[in-house]
Amino acid sequence: MATSRKLITLDEFTIQQTREFPKATGELSALLRDISLACKLINKQVNKAGLVDIIGKFGATNVQGEEQMKLDVYADEALINVLRNSNDCAGIGSEENDNFIAFEDEYSVNSKYVVLFDPLDGSSNIDVNASIGTIFAIYRRVSPLGQPCTKEDFLQPGNKLMAAGYVIYGSSTMLVYATRLGTNGFTLEPSIGEFCLSHPQMKCAEKGKIYSINQGNSRHYEKGMLDFLDHCMEINKEEGRPYSHRYIGSMVADLHRTLIKGGVFMYPGDKKSPNGKLRLLYECNPMSFIIEAAGGLSTDGHGRVLDIQPTELHQRVPIFIGSKDMVNKVLEYIGASETVAE
Repeated sequence: MATSRKLITLDEFTIQQTREFPKATGELSALLRDISLACKLINKQVNKAGLVDIIGKFGATNVQGEEQMKLDVYADEALINVLRNSNDCAGIGSEENDNFIAFEDEYSVNSKYVVLFDPLDGSSNIDVNASIGTIFAIYRRVSPLGQPCTKEDFLQPGNKLMAAGYVIYGSSTMLVYATRLGTNGFTLEPSIGEFCLSHPQMKCAEKGKIYSINQGNSRHYEKGMLDFLDHCMEINKEEGRPYSHRYIGSMVADLHRTLIKGGVFMYPGDKKSPNGKLRLLYECNPMSFIIEAAGGLSTDGHGRVLDIQPTELHQRVPIFIGSKDMVNKVLEYIGASETVAE
């Protein structure tokens, strides 16, 4: 007769990790709990999409010039409201807002951390019921305690991250987060309303057979990128090629698969968008931190994504991220190419 294993909740797990650091105050654990609460609220609305007036367009555009969906706005407000009422967050930066928001109450100005997030990644998938997600990044502020946080608190390179994670709203709802101790996954148990440890010490396979890219944009790609795609598609039975092409159009969903099964996710710069499309602070840094903590690699094609010094809140960068062998193979092709394919 099968025996059920003891469920370890997200709260219990973070408390256990905190005990490994004698000087830890527990603020980071409390902040993760607050973020998970906001994501539970978002998950509830995602599950009701189609039954209530929550899907469809909101009728406005965000700072990126992208048309906002109703769930985008709900998710953004849920995270802001929960973190504003937290005692452990000094301020937030959101992909949906022009500027950061500093919380100025007496508790927030003494908080050590700021949070950046993409409240609903892949929102173009909402109306077709495909997987979407939330991405978050937590930094220790560099400005003095006792006063509101500043822009410099948010413009830190990814190698300064204290923690980062994502929640994927799919066939099950999972929260995956990373610290310097590793990457762990938690699945929402609906009967008790808690995220429970389901994927301890996640590892990204060194090798993979899946490549993920919006191949419809290939007419804009540089020659080296096109040569790598040819490499992925050519037949080589010894190396297990052709590789499988999978692309959902949600970075969370595509990288969740990459983390679990191995592979490479790519959003390169091209003739149309030289700096790529994805945001450094809200998408690329947190996802790079998670993948690297699991043993993978992440690069913008020239160097480590986590070493880029941000200069603006909505900065975009190219990204190649996933299994070590596949990322290194991409670099072999794009590093040798300085010309743009016609």
